[in-house]
Order: sequence, then structure tokens, then C-alpha cells
Amino acid sequence: MLSFLKKTADAIRAIVPRTQFVSPEALEEALISADMDYDEIEALLERLVQPITRDRLSFALLELLPAFEPIEITQKPFVELIVGINGAGKTTTIAKLASRYKNEGYSVLLGAGDTFRAAAVEQLRQWALKLDTPIVLAAAKGDPSALAFDAITSAVAKERDRVLIDTAGRLHTQKNLIEELKKIVRVCDKASPGAPHRKLLVLDGAQGRSAINQAREFNDAIGVDGVIVAKLDGTAKGGAIYSISRQLQKPVLYIGVGEKQDDLIDFDARAFTESFIEPFFEEI
Repeated sequence: MLSFLKKTADAIRAIVPRTQFVSPEALEEALISADMDYDEIEALLERLVQPITRDRLSFALLELLPAFEPIEITQKPFVELIVGINGAGKTTTIAKLASRYKNEGYSVLLGAGDTFRAAAVEQLRQWALKLDTPIVLAAAKGDPSALAFDAITSAVAKERDRVLIDTAGRLHTQKNLIEELKKIVRVCDKASPGAPHRKLLVLDGAQGRSAINQAREFNDAIGVDGVIVAKLDGTAKGGAIYSISRQLQKPVLYIGVGEKQDDLIDFDARAFTESFIEPFFEEI
């Protein structure tokens, strides 16, 4: 059992009776409690052959998760733009990614592109000091597009391997801020053709499937390449992963499981699914 799914597993255990097979009624109730989208649940139940065994449920759930195709990184610097709404955990996630890349032997540069919030800039600056990583800062309320341009050109001059650019949190309904995000993407391409090479959307796991609409809007605006789900350890909404992945058709790349710099793990679809369904089939 993956530890960050403990609350989800406890919620399922409270519903599902311990039997060799799971009834459609119990499965439906448990998946609702785990915050899986109802339309996805209905479609899943229609596809499942009864009796619902562990193998059948595992296979059906895995079908909901898009395959992750590792990318071959040939660009230097490789530029990643991190987006999401306020409070999703973007800044901390950037620090975790920077720590991971450094541990893998890459040189990293950070761009503090959340110029709207001085606290976010200071938070990322503190992380940069802790990780001994250079950071490009902008004046408060400065142009985030200019910051992105400066961060990339600085990384080119310093011959850094990776650039991680933070952005201001914005609701998917704030059209002016979404347009600003599109501008940042265009300016990144001017600084380095093809940049940003990967656009990562950070979602708050505690929001569960309610994050689907924001995920869809961000993807429609800039075409996200992958999802990072933060704070999943503190919620019982683990089933939302299936709905978000299915509807967005983008892979979940990482899971945030705490506040420390190493609390970011690779998302393993099979391991996640086996842990997710374990409470359904525990021995009596």
C-alpha cells in the first residue's frame, strides 16, 4: 500500500464488505467516496465483466490512465513552465523538481515568475539558497514574460541544463491572466526556439475531481504536457486521479507527498492502481 493513499484506502474500507468479489453497488459507492467522476464510474461499471475480480478491476482502471512516454531531452537548457491556481503548491513543487534534477547530476536555474505575489518570490528565493541554485528575480509586479525571457537567456549564458519557471497562480476563469500565460509561452519561444519544452500543471489533490475544469482550461490555453498532483497524502480523494487523467488525456508525472524537498515521487500507474484497489480485496 502506497502511504499517500492511506486516507483514500480508509474511506474505501468503511464502505466495501470483505468478500472475494466486489458488488457493483459497493464499487460504485466506494469510487464516489474516493471522488472519482460519476460519469467515469458509470462507464467503468458498464465495461466490467462480473464477477468483479481484482484483475478485472485493475485492468479497467489502468485503461483510464494515458500511457506515459518518456521524452528524450536534447535541448540545453531544457525549459519547464510550471502553472496552476493559487495554493496548488507550484512553488514548493518547483523546489522539489530542482532538488531531483540536481540529485540526477543536472545544473538548474530557477525563474521567479510569480511577480504578482512578493511572498512567492521570496519563498522561491529561499529555496534557491537552500538548494544552492541560481535564481532570476524580477521587481514586484514586474512583467512575468520579461522574467521568463531573462531566466532563459541567463541559463543559456551560464550553460545550465534545466530551467524551471514559476508563474502566478490564476483561476482558469480569469481570461486576462490566461492570456498573460499564453504571452509567457510565446516569449519563452523567442528566448529559445521550442521553449518551454515542457509545461507542467500542478493540481491540488485535496480538490479532487473539482480540479478537472481548471485542468481542461489550462490545457486548452497552452497545451500542458503533464500533471503533478500535490498534497495527495492529506486527502481521501485518490480516485480523482483517474478522472483527471482520463478527461485531460495527459499523464500524471509526479505525486507530491509532503513539504520537504525530496517529497516528490514518480507516478507509477500500476503501483498506484494496485494500492488503490487493495482495500477492495483484503482478506476477511
